[in-house]
Amino acid sequence: MRRAEIEKFCLSLPGATLSIQWGADRVYKVGGKMFAVMGPPEMKPQTLSFKAAPDSFAILTKQKDIIPAPYLARAQWVNLQKLDALNSKELKAYLTRAHAIVASGLTKKKRAELGI
Repeated sequence: MRRAEIEKFCLSLPGATLSIQWGADRVYKVGGKMFAVMGPPEMKPQTLSFKAAPDSFAILTKQKDIIPAPYLARAQWVNLQKLDALNSKELKAYLTRAHAIVASGLTKKKRAELGI
């Protein structure tokens, strides 16, 4: 997937928002909590980090071009060192799951406000 497609998909998830942090990183959040982060547009190659379930973390970090995310690995985040490290279908499934994992940690009230 290309950068614009990833951004469009992340923002299509319920209650998802985008903020620019740490200079120019694009941070995708749900309920104020991040579920994915993409490096700045000028960064080559483009990278993407997202929250993963413990079993997914173990599987993904054994694949080529996927590593534990710097600073966030202890929280089960992975880093795709290239945007094409996963095919489009897989990436969408993992991003949907990352969103769901983070959303599940929100309060009932916050989830209701976001329509989740």
